Amino acid sequence: MENTNPKHLAMILDGNRRFAKKLMLEPWKGHEFGVKTLENLLEWAKELGITQLTFYCLSTENLKRDKKELEYLFEIFKKQFDKLNNQDNQEKIEKNKLKIRFIGNLELLSKDLKEKCIKLQEKTSKNNTLTVNFAIAYGGRQELVHAIKNIIKNKIPEDKITEETIKQNLYMEDEPDLIIRTGGVIRTSNFLPFQSAYSEWFFLDKLWPEFTKQDLINIIEDFKKRKRNFGK
Repeated sequence: MENTNPKHLAMILDGNRRFAKKLMLEPWKGHEFGVKTLENLLEWAKELGITQLTFYCLSTENLKRDKKELEYLFEIFKKQFDKLNNQDNQEKIEKNKLKIRFIGNLELLSKDLKEKCIKLQEKTSKNNTLTVNFAIAYGGRQELVHAIKNIIKNKIPEDKITEETIKQNLYMEDEPDLIIRTGGVIRTSNFLPFQSAYSEWFFLDKLWPEFTKQDLINIIEDFKKRKRNFGK
């Protein structure tokens, strides 16, 4: 039987810097083009019945990049989160029941960026039509370490620890139906190792700023033809 459209779509947004280099720009300028594609994807998701999106925006490994690039990227984050927090966009967010969450170790971010993330998350926490998860300062192995520490801290007996226990202690319990990686690289890069155990993966040669609505439609059509056995 054919699958329906995915309800939870996750994406590794790869190729921003290479896109900027193609335009003979400084590599970090590519992130601006990537933001526009992300904004478009929110609209496409609504049209296609997707109810949850998870974006891999910044890994813990990315935090080792050039200081100038990171400062530029953090300014983009702050600008976009301020934009979402302004009155006009708040009305739009409430109308569309958009819930925004952040997964990752926010303690690794600057104080002002962390505060903007928390403020936005709290403001939208009761919305339930479209959930958008931003994976920032995120690493899959680090998430598992975080979960194990929580389990130890809560003194859960060994015989009571199950897969469900681990899920409940992750940054995010939800499991994507479909994960897309742009940029032509075929690897998972420490993204949602626990949650993606039975996700369908698609690797696209296009760079993230080049990603189009038709690309998304084509991938979803392919997804719908796949048989998902979940190990059975």
